[in-house]
Amino acid sequence: MSESKYTPRLKTEYTDKLREELKKELNLKNLHEVPELKKIVVSSGVGKKREDKRFTETVALTLEKITGQVPTSRLAKKSIATFKIRKGMGAPVGYLVTLRNDKMYEFADRLINIALPHVRDFHGVSRKAFDAKGNYSLGLREQTVFPEITFEDSAVLHGLEITFISKNGSKEGSLKLLEKFGMPFEKENK
Repeated sequence: MSESKYTPRLKTEYTDKLREELKKELNLKNLHEVPELKKIVVSSGVGKKREDKRFTETVALTLEKITGQVPTSRLAKKSIATFKIRKGMGAPVGYLVTLRNDKMYEFADRLINIALPHVRDFHGVSRKAFDAKGNYSLGLREQTVFPEITFEDSAVLHGLEITFISKNGSKEGSLKLLEKFGMPFEKENK
């Protein structure tokens, strides 16, 4: 009796169909030139509340629930007197999770099809948030749009920063890739 390995829906769709479509649309000669998702980084800063143990624990716990991975804490890289932060200070200034492979595709699917439609007054995500290499950054004001977050977890609100890091990407190629995945970009005004 062989065990069937589960493959995320978005990954299967990309390898079976979307990769060929992107190759034709972008006029690429080789299949290895097609943009593909390399990793997704989900992070959250704790800001002024870095000394509040309950708040930092909640941020770490919600990131773990949303992504399915334990987040790593981030210490300050620079000393900033205005914010009363010293380099390498004991309290974390944020938390970060890097998703790859199956977990990455699962998270992207849940974000695009479940979480983003639950954002209040949602008109689409910005088309201008690409960097020169085709990486896309997206910010959410509340973590409550994810179904994994319970009422108790939503008592302490915090934002999230989500970055889609592409391989072989350009602004145009990464935009097409995310559109194929179903990312709801805002309509262009012509």
